[in-house]
Amino acid sequence: MEPLELLECSPPLMREPLDAEQAAGVARVFKALGDPVRLRILSIVASRAGGEVCVCDITGAFELSQPTISHHLKVLKEVGLLTSERRASWVYYRLVPETLGELSALLDVPATV
Repeated sequence: MEPLELLECSPPLMREPLDAEQAAGVARVFKALGDPVRLRILSIVASRAGGEVCVCDITGAFELSQPTISHHLKVLKEVGLLTSERRASWVYYRLVPETLGELSALLDVPATV
């Protein structure tokens, strides 16, 4: 199940209800964001000048083991929030802005509601 495909076809919540498959895909993304460590990781990557962060910089920002950080990064990649590229012995992570844009569009609610 590709979360991006589900999000792309998901209309804003105020226009029509999500079907079960759409809701399951969107829920996976929000579940990934519901963990404070993963939210911080996403924030670190998103706020970095140049738009990418070496895994060594992410790991150094936490008092967690490298395997734990790797697990959180894997979850964020699986739901389509991050992408990565290996360069020699380091892995660099980048935000997938389309995914956040799709979540934003899904939750777009007029101010007059």
